[in-house]
Amino acid sequence: MDLQTLFEAARKAAEAAYAPYSHFRVGAALLASDGAVYTGCNVENRSFGLTICAERSALVSAVSAGRRSFTALAIATPDSEIPVGPCGACRQVLSEFMAPASPVYFAGRGPDQVSTTLGVLYPYDSLHDLAAALSADP
Repeated sequence: MDLQTLFEAARKAAEAAYAPYSHFRVGAALLASDGAVYTGCNVENRSFGLTICAERSALVSAVSAGRRSFTALAIATPDSEIPVGPCGACRQVLSEFMAPASPVYFAGRGPDQVSTTLGVLYPYDSLHDLAAALSADP
């Protein structure tokens, strides 16, 4: 799947966002290893700590459908001029199911886009690093 198609899915998902408090809609499109695309949007709550981010919404939808491996993520923030990446909690959750080399793309309504990887966004995935170090130990 090409980047533009994945972004379009994220933009469409943002239209469904429930953001009456921040007025900041977010859509995410997650590409599963088998080529299926799962989308999610942010769902706010007046208790902001209970808000569900678009990235985790997409991931939970995909896992609920039986998927466990993902190869790319696109995030659309149509209410922002600048690209806005995933929050720390989303980076942590995504690292459970995506390899560090997995591409992550994000853009606002402006012309700028960010193209990076999960490993750059979440460089010290300590639990996975520790597991790898322990399994490599003779």
